[in-house]
Amino acid sequence: MDAARPRALDYRVRHTSRYAYAETVSFSMHQVRLTPRAGDTQTVRETRLAIDPPATSSITRADYFGNATTTFAIQDAHRHLRVTAESLVSASGSDRAGIDSPSVADTAGRLRARETPEERAAVEFQVESPLAPRGGSFARYAAPALPPHRPLLEGVGALMETIHREFTYDQIATTVSTPVSEILAGRHGVCQDFAHLMIACLRSHDIPARYVSGYLVPDPGVVGAQASHAWVSVYCPGVGWVDFDPTNNVRPAGGHITLGWGRDFEDVSPLKGVTVGGGRHTVAVEVLVTREA
Repeated sequence: MDAARPRALDYRVRHTSRYAYAETVSFSMHQVRLTPRAGDTQTVRETRLAIDPPATSSITRADYFGNATTTFAIQDAHRHLRVTAESLVSASGSDRAGIDSPSVADTAGRLRARETPEERAAVEFQVESPLAPRGGSFARYAAPALPPHRPLLEGVGALMETIHREFTYDQIATTVSTPVSEILAGRHGVCQDFAHLMIACLRSHDIPARYVSGYLVPDPGVVGAQASHAWVSVYCPGVGWVDFDPTNNVRPAGGHITLGWGRDFEDVSPLKGVTVGGGRHTVAVEVLVTREA
């Protein structure tokens, strides 16, 4: 598989979130997941986080899923918050095209047996989560792509293609709180919606699937670049975790920069927190991904 892996390229990522508050905030605490994740196909060469106004206290640790997570508090009165994360990442990858995989039925049997540590760890991604539930409607939608005899990765690829073909990318059709059942009914949404839908469909067939947060390298025809992006990773016994992007109908192969993963968006939200005061507020997010020379 290493021979098929594209040459690693360097990318600089800048992600800025700006909050403007109508009233003074006397205290705030926030959690940030904006540090790219190192792995076999991704090396983090530089990373830094800037907070304005300066944090009174801050701690960085790995969360339950191994994602770098910074928790900080601001105890000084403020009317704005700006959080900027900058990273230099070297990314490569392989789409593992043509790789052999067990059938859907064999996958289910191996996961019931849970003979390896990896299989036992993957099982937690079979169960539903708040934003990616299991259900009969999701199982029925995915059933044509996942007959028992079909190789797992081939079937997951077919489900990805179906979602890409039948759903329309629409930035105003949904919000972060739109239930995935409404996504299935309405056939409109954004990358987060399509990832949650695909995960719900796979879990409803007892296939472990996790939500991946990150960025897209801007290229012609790519949907979702220069913004936060989301896709799906599926566990295949004997192979490991394999990524699928239903928004663009591709298996990520160097053009996706991974921030982290979890059960659904709530586990990898880039920035969330609580404030004392502030009243109404506005949020502006800017993402810039550029190739390094």
